[in-house]
This record gives sequence, structure tokens and C-alpha cells, in this order.
Amino acid sequence: MRRLRDSRFARHYFVGDGVDIGAGRDTLAQYAEFFPAMRSCRGWDLPDGDAQLMGGVADASFDFVHSSHCLEHMVDVHAAFDRWLQILRPGGHMVTLVPDEDLYEQGHFPSRFNSDHKWTFTLSKASSWSPKSISLLPFLHGFAGRADVLKVELLNETYRYRVRGVDQTLTPVAESAIEFIVRRR
Repeated sequence: MRRLRDSRFARHYFVGDGVDIGAGRDTLAQYAEFFPAMRSCRGWDLPDGDAQLMGGVADASFDFVHSSHCLEHMVDVHAAFDRWLQILRPGGHMVTLVPDEDLYEQGHFPSRFNSDHKWTFTLSKASSWSPKSISLLPFLHGFAGRADVLKVELLNETYRYRVRGVDQTLTPVAESAIEFIVRRR
């Protein structure tokens, strides 16, 4: 619903042919009716191959790349993000969501809620409680020559700060993530 209130998703970000990396059964393609400029959106998950490598996918293949809660599972986050930029056409958009380390992990690593998380993410901190923390603003700055950052947002509108020790994302409303959008140069 949040994305329907922001016309940029329908008019700019999810336009043309895309790939949804790490989609599982909940692919962005299921919601194509809300994004009329989306021609196609291919799901990519474990049976398709390693999302870090995107083997068999040619460079500049997609108009958009979407990945929700996949980057934290990559062995090498920098290599994965770099590869995802490679498969994106110049001028194309990448929409990525990762869990916020304080809202989702809640001070615990390894994660109590997903044992496959290899990294935690924060918008920007001088230091973190997590030994595997990535500050997104400096991380994205490392790709400044290849991608323009269009949006970075902490998704906490429906997060209940008084409720601790539970995975709030198991409810139908709570978000505890960071969404960032870049455009490939």
C-alpha cells in the first residue's frame, strides 16, 4: 500500500522489464496491475541460482531490479550489489529493501528471527553493536560513480517501538526495514 501512495513506483521505478531477486513465492509480478508500465518481472530465487552471481544473466538485461530482504543473505554484499547494478540497464532503477538492524535484529547477531542473515544494516552509524553491520550511506557512496542515490528511507511507520523481543514483520502491518533506490548511470 505504501508504494501505491508514491507515484514514482508506477511511473519511474517499476517500468519495463525487471527482475525480482530473492522473491520466493511473493513476486512483484503478482502486483503488476498496480504498476501498468511494468511489462514483465521475472522472479529469481534459489532454484534459479546464486543471487550474488546472477549466473547466465547478461549485463544490462533489465529496466529495473527489485530485491526485498535478500541482500542480508549474501556472502559478499558488495559483490552482489555490484552484480545487480551490472544487470541493470543504464537509466534503470534498483529498489532494495533490507532489515534495519535495530528494529529487526533488536541488538542480537546472529539473528534470533532469521538464522541465515549474514549481515545487519543501518542507515548510518559511527559504530554498531553488530559485528557484521553495514552502514548504508557510506556503502552507497562507494557506488557513486555508477549509480545515483534517489531515495533512502527507514520504513518504521507501523513499527511498534514498545513491543520488543518479537519479529514484528510476522504481522500483516509492521515494517522494520530500510528501502533504498538507485538509478544506474
